[in-house]
Amino acid sequence: MAEIRRLPPSLATKTTFFSALAVIGIGAYCARSYLPQARAESNEPPVMFSGFGFTTLRVQSVKAVNHNTKRLVFEFPDKNARSGLSLTSALLTFSRPAGRWLPVVRPYTPISDLNQQGTLELMVKQYPNGKASSHIHSLVPGDSLTFLTALKGASWAPNQHPQIYAIAGGAGITPIYQLIRGILDNPSDQTKIKLVFGANSEQDLLLREELEEYKRRFPERFECVYTVSRLEGEKEGLTKGYVTEELLRGVVDGKGEGAKVFVCGPPAMEQSLVEKGILDRLGFEKGQVHRF
Repeated sequence: MAEIRRLPPSLATKTTFFSALAVIGIGAYCARSYLPQARAESNEPPVMFSGFGFTTLRVQSVKAVNHNTKRLVFEFPDKNARSGLSLTSALLTFSRPAGRWLPVVRPYTPISDLNQQGTLELMVKQYPNGKASSHIHSLVPGDSLTFLTALKGASWAPNQHPQIYAIAGGAGITPIYQLIRGILDNPSDQTKIKLVFGANSEQDLLLREELEEYKRRFPERFECVYTVSRLEGEKEGLTKGYVTEELLRGVVDGKGEGAKVFVCGPPAMEQSLVEKGILDRLGFEKGQVHRF
């Protein structure tokens, strides 16, 4: 996701951590690149992100989504390769924006099918003074971006919970979307999903077309509610406002027993839901809630 999935505060505030991470990454890259490696013969496609170390990918295409968000497709050197990422994983990007001596390390969540071959797609929102996001937004086809390692998120197994509630705000939809498509595209997983997606404007409802297609394909299993804080006029399928306790009470069935809640969005939204007790008042215990 676009700079909403965060590194631990104790690390994110220390530039020495970034430097150390870079040195370790270079060492791992060199070891992986120059030391002989024995590989068993296999018909499985090669995996791009199998461990710690630099992986540099070329930008294949760039598409503007709105005034501050872009979709970037990166191509794998081997067209048969797949990402090798598990569901809810992010990738740690490594970049050195112009004028900076120290590198910038930020996590982003792929929105493409994790098992597709040949390419990987990110959706990145550019933030004011966002060093990593501004650098990525400057990339054009033919440029490259370096990835340091994969970051595993919440573990997920098919049918682990009969119902999940996904609450997303703005660009926080990216890890939520990855989870939704991973569940619904898996014939073995019959989990039901209810999504509440809040945004500042209708244009900020990222991936809406994809979400609507899943609603069409899985009407009995996937529902979504869109709420827009700066909605202009009345729009079918949209409500005006924020992600509030009142809104969620109309979405949650009963006391949420056996369900799992996934939350990703701006800090203020997450704090009101998790730290200020909204989800608790809706009947969810701490262990039922996961913050990306």
